[in-house]
Formats: sequence, C-alpha cells, structure tokens
Amino acid sequence: MLQIGILIFPEVEVLDFAGPFEVFSLAETNDRKKLCQVFLVAENLSPIPARNGLIVLPNFDYTNCPIMDILIIPGGYGAEKLEIKNQTTLSWIKAKYLKVKHLASICTGAFLLAEIGLLDGLDVTTHWMDIGSLKKNYPLLNVKENVKYTDNGKILTSGGISSGIHLSFYLLQKIFGLEVATRTAKRMEYDWSPGER
Repeated sequence: MLQIGILIFPEVEVLDFAGPFEVFSLAETNDRKKLCQVFLVAENLSPIPARNGLIVLPNFDYTNCPIMDILIIPGGYGAEKLEIKNQTTLSWIKAKYLKVKHLASICTGAFLLAEIGLLDGLDVTTHWMDIGSLKKNYPLLNVKENVKYTDNGKILTSGGISSGIHLSFYLLQKIFGLEVATRTAKRMEYDWSPGER
C-alpha cells in the first residue's frame, strides 16, 4: 500500500491538504481494496489552526512519522509567511526528500521547497497570485505560468488550491494507471481529464 504523508501547519490552506487527502484516500482497485494509506504530519501533535479557523489534528509528528512513498507540501499563508522561517520544518522536509519517491508541493508550498534549494533549475509553478514573488525571490527556478502542475520526476509542483487535486489525479495515473485515476475522479464527481496541464 502506498504511504502518503501530507504536511500540515498553522494557517495551511484547507483544500491544499484536504483535496489530495480525499483523492488518495478514495483510490481503490477494481475489487475495492484501498491503494493508499494517507496521513497528516505536523511539527507536534497539537491541534492545527488551518486557514479560516478549521482545526485539524495531525496523525503523526516529525519524530514518529512513518516511512513515506510520497510527501505532499501544501501552501497558504502559513507556508509563505510562517513555515518558511521555521528551520525545524525546512530541515525535516529536506531530510524526507532523500527518502521519498515523490515530493509534491501544492500552491505556495513551492516556496518551502525553493527555500531549501530543491527546486533550483526545475520547471515549477504555484498559485497565480504568487508567480511574481516566486520568480523574484528564487531566480534559479524555471517558473511556469498557466499550468496546473509540473512534473520533474521526483519533484512535482502544482498551482493554487484546486490544482492540487489535479496533481493528485495525475500522480494516481502515473503510479497506478489511467483506470484508477479516472474511476477515482468519477467517484468524487470531479471534472478531470488525463493530460490536462
């Protein structure tokens, strides 16, 4: 079973983590066996105040997080203004990058990956409102506009909020095939088409 960890932190954008959580949690085989184990990870196990007051409980903290195949880094105000200064979080992401098969950012989660140098020289994207800041602050990045996601092999990035759902379907297709991704999108009643960037 694919192990997927999603980072959460104060002021994380809700759909940035909840969208991928839903996609991967619903992915199943033809005979209804779950393909993914999805969990939330935070610096500690205290309740996390996400954007607009939603309170979320992480499953694990940095010290007891299980081995992951995929690590998803969401965005929001908490990413670009708070966690970007949190050396504990930045160091944890950098350490986990060496061990996961895929590292994916949603929205302004790209700023955290850029801050620790993981995106240098890569095609990346983020929320359309933050494209200019990403270009200005990290000139070594090849920032793409008007795309929902980018795929550099191990590292993937997506645009804002709902684009993280598109990226999640794309990852399902990449790992498990088109049928699984299409079936999951249909179950969610989400308008997704393969190849859409």
